[in-house]
Amino acid sequence: MRRLSCLFLAVLLAASFDVPSAAQTLVIEDFRMQPETRWRFFTDQVMGGVSTGRVEFLQEDGRPHARMTGRVSTENRGGFIQMRMDLASSPPEGTTGLRLVVRGNGQRYFAHLRTSGTILPWQYYQAGFDVTGTWAEVRLPLEAFKPSGSLLRRVPSAPALTSVAVVAFGRDHDAEIEVREVGFY
Repeated sequence: MRRLSCLFLAVLLAASFDVPSAAQTLVIEDFRMQPETRWRFFTDQVMGGVSTGRVEFLQEDGRPHARMTGRVSTENRGGFIQMRMDLASSPPEGTTGLRLVVRGNGQRYFAHLRTSGTILPWQYYQAGFDVTGTWAEVRLPLEAFKPSGSLLRRVPSAPALTSVAVVAFGRDHDAEIEVREVGFY
């Protein structure tokens, strides 16, 4: 009986503390503090493509966010615009995915992850997601990210992550995507 009471007391105490769970998230970007110092915008022009665009950091109803717009063109072997942030540190142990809060023009976009193993500029892991005109949370498990080539691991390793990017990719289209939060879960 005493053991059962001690076990009950331990469970009760543990429940009263804020114990992290797999469902909790770590927000690494909410665009509140000088996001222009962390995010870089670039296009396929770095490799001869002709896509154009820009990223802006805006406020709406007191909530900051980033807006990436542009024209993606597959001419000249191109086909992307992206906004990328290098990570200051690796995600916490137990990270199983990337979390975004996004909205846009009703099209498909991609998240790209780079790791310490993606040495060449054209290497990345990619997972697609769709956006609508209203803010929505998108959760992308690490297993959903596909390597850009056969020399990479099948699934990116969370401790090896070095950057996160939001990308308009792979087809001729007008891009408009807004991002309010970036994090891991």
